Amino acid sequence: MQKIDPAQLKPEMTFCIPIQVKYSDIDGYLHVNNGIYFNYFEHARGEFLLKKCDWDIMEFGAVVARVEMDYIRPIHLEDEVNAWLRCSRIGNSSFDLEQYLVGKTKEGEQTVYAKCKCTVVSVDIQTKKPSSLPENYRAKLQPKS
Repeated sequence: MQKIDPAQLKPEMTFCIPIQVKYSDIDGYLHVNNGIYFNYFEHARGEFLLKKCDWDIMEFGAVVARVEMDYIRPIHLEDEVNAWLRCSRIGNSSFDLEQYLVGKTKEGEQTVYAKCKCTVVSVDIQTKKPSSLPENYRAKLQPKS
């Protein structure tokens, strides 16, 4: 896998949130358990939709249709971790989020720990069916200019 440079990646990202690594995230190999990475990405997606897009989940749901993830480097308890993300594609009722776990190791090295691509579908809460992405959300998902 090609190494990703955090410095080159950062200008493309539209949202960042710190991730707290907890003792309960650590497994028997003394690094964050692989399943916990999904929780970190899920938390970042939720915060992005709420804080950047003002998403009203009582009117329109945001349902994950697909997730693919690449583990690049283990995260340890004393590492600093941030979740970076941006919307990379907007369709009629779905959109893709490109996400990264990025930070600094205990030794001070800047690194990318994992990357994720998530396809999210807008769902009308009343009908429970996919719905065209409302214009107000579409505009907030647009990449920064």
